[in-house]
Amino acid sequence: MSVNKEIKRITTHTIRTMKDNGEKIAVLTGYDYSMAKVLDDAGIDIILVGDSAANVMAGYETTVPITLEEMMIHASAVVRAAQRALVIVDLPFGTYQGDSSDALKAAVRVMKETGAHGLKVEGGIEIQETVKRIVNAGIPVMGHLGLTPQSIYKFGTYTVRAKDEAEANKLRTDVKCLEDAGCFAVVLEKIPSTLAAEVTASLHIPTIGIGAGVECDGQVLVVHDMLGLNKGFKPKFLRQYLNLYEEINEAVGRYIRDVKASDFPNENEHY
Repeated sequence: MSVNKEIKRITTHTIRTMKDNGEKIAVLTGYDYSMAKVLDDAGIDIILVGDSAANVMAGYETTVPITLEEMMIHASAVVRAAQRALVIVDLPFGTYQGDSSDALKAAVRVMKETGAHGLKVEGGIEIQETVKRIVNAGIPVMGHLGLTPQSIYKFGTYTVRAKDEAEANKLRTDVKCLEDAGCFAVVLEKIPSTLAAEVTASLHIPTIGIGAGVECDGQVLVVHDMLGLNKGFKPKFLRQYLNLYEEINEAVGRYIRDVKASDFPNENEHY
């Protein structure tokens, strides 16, 4: 029996129970009411209001520019749509990497003003105290290690992380720090699958993989990538389930032709 079919609302407790029972956790990003409604109706476990909204919704090259206010607009829309899924919101770059009291203020704002169910932050031991402070305030936190897109200018590349032993050891330390700080789950992005499997087995909290192999407790993809709305973006870890770019392009083309040929609207399509 699927754990998540037994309840009306997915919670952080549900997510931990799914790991304990060996049930995989399905996560997709969502940024607006209409798409979130589809995801929720389809039975997704977690909708992540990712700062990838900077890329797919606003057209920025990286996730760095998006603001807290912009993230809150996206989050509020998703929360209004999600009747069953757990809604987790990325804290954007610059809101939590410094003073922990400022980070807590940003976290409280998101929770109070959007109705979200939890937050996600990138980093390990360097943000451990901030994570503790947010969790101690009663706010669920999901961690994020491996390739952390908010640090892309530091990395200088989107290549696989933690391939060498030093970085792998740091990740092992960081993930334990996040668990000890009270994170209810952690995203592992673009790390070797063997390392992800080892880390997953070592933790009591679930791991959510993206480009980190099947042994993670769950998987996440950017919904625009999974549905093929982003033309030409096909990294190795992406399974594209539709090609909506081509389908929408064709549909718009037909609409344009019908309008220009005075075929739309016809006699049954006006008042």
